[in-house]
Amino acid sequence: MTPHLWETRCERACKLRDRLFRDTRTDAFRVLHGEGDRVPGFVADRYGPVVVVRTDGDGAAARLDDLVGPLWSALRHRGVTTLAVRTGARGQTVRVEGVRGAPLADVVRVEEHGVPFLVDLARGQKTGAFLDQRENRRRVGELARGRRVLNLFSYAGGFSLTAALGGASHVTSVDVAAAAHATAQLSFRAAGVDPRAHAFVTADVTSFLDGARARGERWDLVVSDPPSFAPNERAVSRALAAYRSLHRACAAVLASDGILCAASCSSHVDAGAFLGTLDDASLGRSMGLIELAGAGPDHPTLAAFPEGRYLKFAILT
Repeated sequence: MTPHLWETRCERACKLRDRLFRDTRTDAFRVLHGEGDRVPGFVADRYGPVVVVRTDGDGAAARLDDLVGPLWSALRHRGVTTLAVRTGARGQTVRVEGVRGAPLADVVRVEEHGVPFLVDLARGQKTGAFLDQRENRRRVGELARGRRVLNLFSYAGGFSLTAALGGASHVTSVDVAAAAHATAQLSFRAAGVDPRAHAFVTADVTSFLDGARARGERWDLVVSDPPSFAPNERAVSRALAAYRSLHRACAAVLASDGILCAASCSSHVDAGAFLGTLDDASLGRSMGLIELAGAGPDHPTLAAFPEGRYLKFAILT
């Protein structure tokens, strides 16, 4: 792309976000979404005054310097004070370095629909948080009132916090990473919620569910948001089997009139195949799909690029 084209596409992407987030109650969102913003191989996420860029593939990495200048020009008069780049593929050492503006802070406080969160930019996954689930977190908050909630693969506790603020009677968060629970508890305190009133369990999800079923424990609302089970096309069959096993285990600890929220971020598993892991035979009980959502509008996609619609968020009861 020519310099002018970089500038045009960065500015157009920023103007879309200007329209989407006018009320200022959300300052954590995706600024650039790869193909959907006509900048394939690049994502850029905003966390308050900081924007973090991540590349996908060697081609995008080689053109990173071409993007940084035009993107900074589009951002710096929109309240962004630091532009950073995250490097390091799966299995490699991850580094986040500021490339424009003020020094980069390791942790920043942001808001989603007025709900405060702490985001660990230095050690968090992706660019620091999973911004694609923002609208689904809000929906869980709406469903949680008066319910006992189980959040599996809870990471930094986004679904847990919105459930607690939505009036859940109790929230149990399960993740293998104790450090993620520490970040979640900081967010609870920032939002005025006492984390001691809820449970944070450091455990393998499968082992936890097996134990909970054996003890006869039940929850009114179960959220399952696992990491991708299908990193490539060859893994799809194995991934579908893993989803079926997980969803059956979730259904086994769900109250008779409960709600199951099941997510998949695997781009190689389309919506039809994913829903096939949530049928009556897979769950071992009769449940109906009442909603199917995806990522928020700050994650635009191309009509001819279905792989871009990677996130599935199914609500069943």
